[in-house]
Amino acid sequence: MNIYQSALSIPKIGVIMDQIDSIKVFLAAIDEGSLAGAARRLNRSPTAVSRALNALESHVGADLLYRTTRSLRLSETGEHYAAACRRILADLEEAEMVAGGERSAPRGTVTISAPPFLGEEVLRPIIDEFLKEFPTVSVQFLMLDRFVNLVEEGVDLALRIGELSDSSNVATKVGTAVRRVVTASPDYLQRNPRIHEPKDLEKHQIIAFSHFGLNAWTFSPGQTGKIPKTISFTPRIIVNSIRAAVGSAVAGLGLTRLYSYHVARQVSAGQLKIVLVDAEAPPLPVHLIAPHGRMAVPKVRAFVDFAAPRLRASLAKLEKDARSLDI
Repeated sequence: MNIYQSALSIPKIGVIMDQIDSIKVFLAAIDEGSLAGAARRLNRSPTAVSRALNALESHVGADLLYRTTRSLRLSETGEHYAAACRRILADLEEAEMVAGGERSAPRGTVTISAPPFLGEEVLRPIIDEFLKEFPTVSVQFLMLDRFVNLVEEGVDLALRIGELSDSSNVATKVGTAVRRVVTASPDYLQRNPRIHEPKDLEKHQIIAFSHFGLNAWTFSPGQTGKIPKTISFTPRIIVNSIRAAVGSAVAGLGLTRLYSYHVARQVSAGQLKIVLVDAEAPPLPVHLIAPHGRMAVPKVRAFVDFAAPRLRASLAKLEKDARSLDI
């Protein structure tokens, strides 16, 4: 019997319902990071939370969490079990919503992930509007600088930049032209060799952002070639924050590569200049993606229908504003 099967293996309905309740406690403990947090979230006593977890571990026959009074961490078995449990609860919710009919009013919590900057600047205002329009829906908004596994992490929707590789997800395109630009401060550019082509970057200091290439950047092949140009470098500084990369570039530490909307304000203010416009890599699309089957759930469908046109308008404006910076 695998982890997924063991999560709901008891035939008696009453016991199954108790087990589902224990699974919800287990996932709440993981999401909140502590038993006390799970107790507050579920409006239960810490003793009741601990009792539910003990019962679940007894059923599974393995330790799922290593816990203290202040913190907890998943065991290896717990990691696999948590992923299976999220799939089970998602399947149950989907079945209930579909059984309720397509006209069921959207309700419940939609879990959405997005890159931090795009999430804060573009998606959050749309979520605020959505919540005013749909008072029976809540949102858990995760702004993460990584790709999430939608099924294993219990995420209903993700705003994702770039070409899609996982065909098992359902995608709604909301943008088509996110640019990756190289920028530096006017002072830095004045003090250092001129930049005419990507190869010139080998003479420069680089501020590397972890998601845009730590030791190499790839550029368009240009009008005369067919093979993209990859330029290798040893960065002067590596950061994992967009604001840190922008700040170091404005301070004159070197060149950095980010999305055009990351640096639009600084370029408009004259603090940064875009270089190598003609060598930029092809622009990237933006999609809202959902696990297969989740679009049938009214709360997910309602959010996509509400957010998609607003995202398209916002992203189109960002692209128009970014193009106006190429001077």
